[in-house]
Amino acid sequence: MAKEGRCVTAINCMDGRVQLPLINYLKSRYRADYVDMITLPGPNKILAEKKDRCALRSVKRCSGISVNLHGSDLIVLAGHYDCGGNPANKKIQEKQTKKAAKLIRGWFPDVQIICLWINRNWQVKEIK
Repeated sequence: MAKEGRCVTAINCMDGRVQLPLINYLKSRYRADYVDMITLPGPNKILAEKKDRCALRSVKRCSGISVNLHGSDLIVLAGHYDCGGNPANKKIQEKQTKKAAKLIRGWFPDVQIICLWINRNWQVKEIK
């Protein structure tokens, strides 16, 4: 595929409230021209728990397309306030997001992985 700018990958909740804040953040902070969105309800929980094998395979496959065909050099994992798919509090979600990042690093060791939290004001913050 032709490379037409910087592509990054976002593994994010399907919740429509978080899409634009995350995309705008990635375009501004990481100079992304395109954001490949991989969405499912509460992805940080799903990836951290590793129980839903079908979802894990799908996320890995989609991420692989983004990295290998679209040239993505950054994968973002995001959790958010008031998540229907993962109603855990911020502290628990941050732990899940970090655990999920370890799984993703195992799949794509040469790609930068970052963890993000989208708060009640729909502001995006990095998880340290």
